Amino acid sequence: MARILETEQLSSDVYKFVVEAPLIAEERQAGQFIILQTDLEMGERIPLTIADANREKGTITLIFQAIGKTTMDLAEFKAGADIPVLTGPLGSPTHIENFGHAVCVCGGIGTAPMYPIVQALKKAGNKVTVILGARQKNLIIMENEMKNAADEVIICTDDGSYGRKCLVTEPLKELCEGEKPDYAVAIGPPIMMKFCAETTRPYGVKTFASLNSIMVDGTGMCGGCRVTVGGSVKFVCVDGPEFDAHQIDWESMLKRMGTYKQHEAQAIEKRRCKCGK
Repeated sequence: MARILETEQLSSDVYKFVVEAPLIAEERQAGQFIILQTDLEMGERIPLTIADANREKGTITLIFQAIGKTTMDLAEFKAGADIPVLTGPLGSPTHIENFGHAVCVCGGIGTAPMYPIVQALKKAGNKVTVILGARQKNLIIMENEMKNAADEVIICTDDGSYGRKCLVTEPLKELCEGEKPDYAVAIGPPIMMKFCAETTRPYGVKTFASLNSIMVDGTGMCGGCRVTVGGSVKFVCVDGPEFDAHQIDWESMLKRMGTYKQHEAQAIEKRRCKCGK
């Protein structure tokens, strides 16, 4: 079990939990994730990237969007409660080196897992530009943290309520056409990451994407998180979560991500009926 020490609601459906997990805090590296269950007997296992960690305090920070049944259940946990199952750190850490100019593109909740990557890239000596994107102003998260960690932060909203009214691919393309970056990484909705990859491809900018696919055991045994990269089958939980974005078969991944949409909708409806909301 892992005790929740602090909770904070960042937006209408985005939550921040600080969790007591000293062994994970000690070992975690940028890009790695945990798997948790909210119910020991019947709970679904879901992956969440570690947004931050404090080795001295023995804590990790999880930021998640209450969009499915399990994350809705998790959002109702209060400080002092225990998460029944929390396993990690899992996955391969982000490869960090001094590339030169690194561009980090975040979409929505993807800002949270990007934060430790931005910190690590900056610590390695890179010039770091962050592009933050969301549908509207109140969905932008961790703006101040990113401004403190990066050299430049560009904010985009779909409706123009904050920053530039555009998609994240617009400033990304402008950067590629000007001071071409040496490295790019994208985290967010799969369709956003796909178009980031297509934006950088013509300019030959090395680009990676962090995938958050369907996952069960997190150790490469079930095969539920498999993706095709460069014509070969890879497992997001052990080979990833980051892959060469120009080599990912985005169409097959997008199709697999929709496999359980009907089941997810049924689970949410059943939860609403049970909870009366």
